[in-house]
Amino acid sequence: MPLRIFEPRYLDMVSRCMKADSPFGVLLIRDGDETGMATTYNVGTLARISDWYLGSDGILGVTATGEQRFRMTACERQHDGLNIGEIELLEVEETMPLPEQYRPLQQILANVLDDLGRLYENQPRQYDDATWLSYRFLEVLPIDLEEKQKCLAGGDAAARLKLISELLDSVRRAT
Repeated sequence: MPLRIFEPRYLDMVSRCMKADSPFGVLLIRDGDETGMATTYNVGTLARISDWYLGSDGILGVTATGEQRFRMTACERQHDGLNIGEIELLEVEETMPLPEQYRPLQQILANVLDDLGRLYENQPRQYDDATWLSYRFLEVLPIDLEEKQKCLAGGDAAARLKLISELLDSVRRAT
């Protein structure tokens, strides 16, 4: 996930995370907006900064890589507006062999990731793993954010594959 960091609260957070090599939590906003008061969903992803650069516009760019799902159990807003929470890690989803009917998705995803270039060039690829493949599709497909949230919270690779296949079929029929 590429991010552009310019707000002081996030610059401080990024600095702390990089110094301690620690992840930060990413939660989808349910109501409100990024710059004001907001409520979030409770299930999110821990992300770790894997690369950074200073843009020509002077804005810090970071690439964050998702690591593990979590459930937020408590949250408080600091004086600078940064939300700090307590979390419980959710069980890591088991790998799952890719069912035969979804094998064509392997090449589609491979082509998409190759086209995305730098973001995915150093990421290990596990096209035979339904869990890995379905999460990568959710990252790149223009699916409604609430639908992505349901998939993240559900932790069900088979349901994600079904959704992805249906979405791609509907696009094929429309063209």
